[in-house]
Amino acid sequence: MKARPVPILIGAAQYTQPKDANPALDSLGLMVKASLGAFIDTGSNTLRSVVDTVCVINSFSRDDEYLPRALSETLGINPEHAIYSLIGGNSPQMLVNRFARDIAAGRKRAVLLTGAEAIYSMYRASRGRTVLGWQDNVTFQHLRKKNLPANFDTLLRMGCEHEKEILKASGDTYDEPNNAVEEAYDLFLPQFMYPFFETSLRYVSGRGVGEHQYYMGRRYECFSRVASQNPYAWSRKTYSAEELTTATRQNRYIVYPYTIRTIANINVDQSAALIMINDRDADALGIDRSKWVYPMGGAELNNIWHVSQRPRLYDSPAITEAARLALKQSGLSLSDIGIFDLYSCFPSAVDISRQAIGIPEDDPRDLTVTGGLACFGGPGNNYTMHAIASTVNRIRRDCRLKAMVTANGWYNSKHAIGIYGAEPPDNPWEDRDDSAVQKAIDAEALPEPIEQAHGLLTVEAYIIRYDQNGQPERATVIGRMRDCCRALADVRADIGDLGKLERIELVGKAGDVRFDAASGRNWITLSAC
Repeated sequence: MKARPVPILIGAAQYTQPKDANPALDSLGLMVKASLGAFIDTGSNTLRSVVDTVCVINSFSRDDEYLPRALSETLGINPEHAIYSLIGGNSPQMLVNRFARDIAAGRKRAVLLTGAEAIYSMYRASRGRTVLGWQDNVTFQHLRKKNLPANFDTLLRMGCEHEKEILKASGDTYDEPNNAVEEAYDLFLPQFMYPFFETSLRYVSGRGVGEHQYYMGRRYECFSRVASQNPYAWSRKTYSAEELTTATRQNRYIVYPYTIRTIANINVDQSAALIMINDRDADALGIDRSKWVYPMGGAELNNIWHVSQRPRLYDSPAITEAARLALKQSGLSLSDIGIFDLYSCFPSAVDISRQAIGIPEDDPRDLTVTGGLACFGGPGNNYTMHAIASTVNRIRRDCRLKAMVTANGWYNSKHAIGIYGAEPPDNPWEDRDDSAVQKAIDAEALPEPIEQAHGLLTVEAYIIRYDQNGQPERATVIGRMRDCCRALADVRADIGDLGKLERIELVGKAGDVRFDAASGRNWITLSAC
């Protein structure tokens, strides 16, 4: 029997636009730069003629399903398949896995994947610091026409509305990120969800409030050191743990317990590109074997979709199972992995991944190859493509190295994991059915939270929101009633009392909760306030 084609990565490139670029490239221009770099990286002059698939990762700064065709025309490629991804930071790794299966099955021959964000340039233009031509950028023109701010809130909401339209036109359904109760507490933005995970993690770890802040800071201090040595990093400054987690005028709290320097920085201009092909065509095209990097294993799974229906807020069964499946396919154990890139939109994302995979807390191995989304930069849905490109270059320099990359979409919701090395996997890429694993994860879902709660509620996790001046303005808790049903509630407290919550452990405390018809939300009274 003839052996199946083996998928390999043969091209990888990244580009970070200078902060003072004039004129500044938009997302398409940045993708062109990275894609050309990836083609050059392969060392082949004839590769473009065999590329049959061009895939673009969803871009907040140019949200346009025609981007793959526009990019192809600019590059002089005529692909059979032009794909624009859905929203989600899991997308780059998920698509590498999907295309590896397609290439192994002969459904696709050569694939160009790319993505970019140019939100920093949009930010500069909105403040009159530069003038952007971008006449064909539908997102930028819409912002100008509607006089909307170029911030993550606006761009994410626009992106979701556009995604709904695309899915409706194709007959697919759109999964709302929030259920009705979560929506009532304005928990749409990721920065309003991840603090729930962080405060829950802190409590189960046994660390005190100050101790855990330092713990988060130490992790990101290590990440900032990696970013400082990365020529593609948006910020190359090394920060101490205290500089990262101490709230100051320059580093105010966004949502407790996160300061500006501990969350993903989407205000960047960055792009990356990858080229995948099968081993036979790579040989026929004369691609130097020193360029070859193998996707050795991969898996994609979701956690229970709505956060408030997950039985535990501090773990990720999807990551645990995806890591197990990816390692099994690769024929490796966790001890064989030399480097990791754990998705780092927020500190809790890193620690949830680390624990779910089984990496010890004091493990000496690097947990990022880029420097992470806070320091390296968080170019929207495309960050993980930078991690994969960086991983490719690391493995080329040391062919003994094996790497694991994790990718995360929404609120610890959608996950994809990839294993990489300089040799083929033990088990070939196939159309594996992991639906039984997914069903087992979904089966643990709790009922939706109680909309109108009355009685004693014990806090499982909480967040504190801040205004532009760094003043606390609202706190929300999630917890269990006496009958173990979940409920959410806002904390009844003034600004001074909200500030006290930064210094005490609120998880585990109980208070009286009552529904308020005027606000449409539950309110909890806590003795700590």
